[in-house]
Amino acid sequence: MPASPPPAGSPWGRRIAIVATCLVSLLVCCGLAWWQWDRFTSANGTFQNLGYVLQWPLFGLFPAFMFWRIRKLRQKAEAEGALPETRSPEAPAAEVPAPRPRPDLPDGDEDEDDELAAYNRYLRELNARDQQAAE
Repeated sequence: MPASPPPAGSPWGRRIAIVATCLVSLLVCCGLAWWQWDRFTSANGTFQNLGYVLQWPLFGLFPAFMFWRIRKLRQKAEAEGALPETRSPEAPAAEVPAPRPRPDLPDGDEDEDDELAAYNRYLRELNARDQQAAE
């Protein structure tokens, strides 16, 4: 009887998914670096292509770095006991403060300049015409 793959929720299934993601990312980005190297060595290659040759492998390593960093931060939080425990139903929820009221804004009509007022009147007239034409 063949061994079945571990369920997706298991730690091994998750680890395999993380490793696969990191490897695929690295392979794709190394392929892009190779493509940029070919562009750099061609007749119309530029130093920008060479810069990309150096950048793509770093982009490919980034997912592995992020998983490593998240793991280290999680281990540090567990060591300090700062990881939040699952809350029991009796525990009160954190109180969210009420939003602050907006300050009263003065009417914009008092400070409106003449050209802006004329333009706004023109827009109101156009809107009224459109409303009449639609009816």
